[in-house]
Amino acid sequence: MAELCTKPADAPLDCLIVGGGPAGLTAALYLARFERRFMVVDAGDSRASWIPTSHNVPLFADGLSGKEILERQREHLARYGFHVAPGIVSDLRKAKGGFVATVEMPGTEDALEVRARRVLLATGADDIEPSFPDLPDAVRRGLVRYCPICDGYEARGRRIAVIGHGDRGLGEAIFVARTYSRDVTLMTLGRVMDLDATEAERVAQHGIKIVREPVVGLTIEGSRLTLLRTVCGTEHRFEVLYSALGLRIRSGLAVALGAQHDGTKALIVDEHNRTTVPGLYAAGGVVRGLDQIVVAMGHGAVAATDIHNRCELPTEEEVDGGTANPGRA
Repeated sequence: MAELCTKPADAPLDCLIVGGGPAGLTAALYLARFERRFMVVDAGDSRASWIPTSHNVPLFADGLSGKEILERQREHLARYGFHVAPGIVSDLRKAKGGFVATVEMPGTEDALEVRARRVLLATGADDIEPSFPDLPDAVRRGLVRYCPICDGYEARGRRIAVIGHGDRGLGEAIFVARTYSRDVTLMTLGRVMDLDATEAERVAQHGIKIVREPVVGLTIEGSRLTLLRTVCGTEHRFEVLYSALGLRIRSGLAVALGAQHDGTKALIVDEHNRTTVPGLYAAGGVVRGLDQIVVAMGHGAVAATDIHNRCELPTEEEVDGGTANPGRA
């Protein structure tokens, strides 16, 4: 079975997994233990790898980094003879009996065509980076955090800034203030932030300060961004910064096939993690819902189990495929 991860057989795979983050690797583990024929293609930029330390993964009370999570998952999968294939799925289209994917492999101009009866998208999302002067990729570099659910407990009682605007920024500032700290500032980086009476009341209730001016200077101390200087010359010092500017969902392959999604392009799935495109599943950050590692892993487990249960059934494009019993999840 090991060769299926780099050299698929002539017959279509049972499943192509696009994305090697927590969701995709969990699905791969399940399919390996179900003894299914599959392939995992990963572009190598999982958002999970940005996490310095997560304390929200059960059984790891001392926490572990996102890179360590991915390394452990890959090592676990390798015990069953499977390895992740580096590459980018640049095109995905429906075909008789399933799908055909175009996979661009690193170091070669040749593209690989992979046929699979079903496809699981675990492509994730990217955080929208704050526009700080002379500081690109602040989130990727770990200078700004992006998940108070994951590590807000470790920041409790500290002076915290939330970078954002609109409903998302205000919502995260309120979440942090009512859960972890009474010293929270919402920084809009120059974006207009007009509050209605209800919003103003909630801001006052939680003691949230709002700074609307653009940031023109900053100070980095060690591995932390600690001071922001606004255009009016005021300096704001913080111990922790969170970005709440939203996500760019990597759902293009599914959207191009007509999959239903919300206004952010997050995919809408059913209880088996099936999208509205027959045979196409989605798991993890690309799916609408709570953006957490353990949730992504659960998505992968649910999707893989449904894929396994349907493997001997006709595909959704074949006779009786649309009415077949989906099995248990």
